[in-house]
Amino acid sequence: IIENHMASSPYRAMVSSDWNECLAPCGPFDAITHAFPELTAELKEIFTAYTANRIPLSRATRKILALLPAPLTVAQMDTYLDDAFQTYTGVDALIRWCRKNSVLFMINTTGMMGYFQRARVKRLLPALDAVSAHPMLRFASVPGVEISFHDLYEIEDKPKNTQKVMERFHLPASRLFILGDSGGDGPHFAWGAARGAHLVGCMTKPSLKAYCRKHHIRLNLDFGLSPPPGEPRDPQSEMGFDYMELATYMDQHI
Repeated sequence: IIENHMASSPYRAMVSSDWNECLAPCGPFDAITHAFPELTAELKEIFTAYTANRIPLSRATRKILALLPAPLTVAQMDTYLDDAFQTYTGVDALIRWCRKNSVLFMINTTGMMGYFQRARVKRLLPALDAVSAHPMLRFASVPGVEISFHDLYEIEDKPKNTQKVMERFHLPASRLFILGDSGGDGPHFAWGAARGAHLVGCMTKPSLKAYCRKHHIRLNLDFGLSPPPGEPRDPQSEMGFDYMELATYMDQHI
């Protein structure tokens, strides 16, 4: 049955990856703090709370919306992207490699949908097959920039949205690569582990390692820097890792 499914799919494998501090050194609310810097400390605290699985994403979203003096505009998002858009080394090349090699690339993040809409409009990101993101901030679609968007309201929606895309393209979990960095990716990893997916920690935080230990989950690959508990990230050293190394790993395991 799997072989028949694979024969009918335009893809031979799939990547479902977190974005913030996993493929890019930014946080999901950096566009907000760029426009409203006075909210920086509070938003950092909220981000840390839900990625460490202390509060649900829905509660974090309500707290963020209560803090915002006004909704973020297209102009504010574009200014942020012009000033600060950045990915880790080789991420753009990895996404392009996936498309060229029939590997479906899905971004699956608690970050804001509007960020990815405008990043694609401005051609800061290559073409994406699918994006699962929070619709807290959503802009009008732009003709000619087509992305399959999936709403994400809770962290537990990551595996649900991955499964929707897998089923749509008849892809088995054995050809799925899940990329994540923090405890917020834990439920996605647990779901993938139960189905035989490949689990890749990228710039793996102590919160994800703690989640995996608690739930007896083994990473197939731990890529990049993994700071010990209590030590801050080192963004400059993180940029020294080339994500195209993951293309080699995936090619060997498809």
